[in-house]
Amino acid sequence: MIDHQLYAQRLRGAYAGPTIAPLRHGEPQASVDDAYAIQALNRDHWMQEGRRIVGAKIGLTSKAVQKQLGVDQPDFGILFDDMAVEDGGSIPAAKLLQPRVEAEIAFCLGRDIDAVGDDSAELAEAIAYALPALEIADSRVADWNITFVDTIADNASSGLFVLGKERLKLADIDLVGCVMRMEKNGVLVSEGSGAACLGNPLNALAWLASIRISQGNPLKAGDIILSGALGPMVAAVPGDSFTAHIEGLGGVSLQFAD
Repeated sequence: MIDHQLYAQRLRGAYAGPTIAPLRHGEPQASVDDAYAIQALNRDHWMQEGRRIVGAKIGLTSKAVQKQLGVDQPDFGILFDDMAVEDGGSIPAAKLLQPRVEAEIAFCLGRDIDAVGDDSAELAEAIAYALPALEIADSRVADWNITFVDTIADNASSGLFVLGKERLKLADIDLVGCVMRMEKNGVLVSEGSGAACLGNPLNALAWLASIRISQGNPLKAGDIILSGALGPMVAAVPGDSFTAHIEGLGGVSLQFAD
């Protein structure tokens, strides 16, 4: 039997470095359920230490990345209040281990989601507003040498996130056709559209809401949901600056301190 507590402790310890070997190296039979159990242990540990949950992030929403990891579904992790960075803010160089940046559409829920049907319009009504976001992913696993179970256990390879200042109703946005362009140090490094996120970011939200309902922990009003990348992740080093613009939603930016 896999010692979930042991691996949870190893991952927590790796936040300050150094990185650790993948879970699968020590436990090749580790399952998705094992990985989420490890994630939950760290979630509960951090809550006991006073961290506050503000939402969730959805990962692996790109079909290309799913194929790379040999899976056919996304994953999710937990967003805590201390992971938020102000739009245009600066991230200390030592804050993360091996950061990568991606641009996404974020949703703020206006009501609880207790059921998910086939009507996307009904799901959309649960969203108070959408806004542009940058997710700064990170991995406690050496060299990003991850599989599905590794990233899930590691809180879906979460790091930090930045929310833009624009808040728009869904009726004012083309969630599928909106174009995203992200620049690093003024050079275009990533582009895509809403369709890159499971065909529609609402599909990603529906997936997460269904999973959370099945776990007896439905999404709540006020939750911030990072719906998934609209283009490729880009590695970052100290001194880098990133700016993303999502058509119809506006821009969002951050700086990595030297």
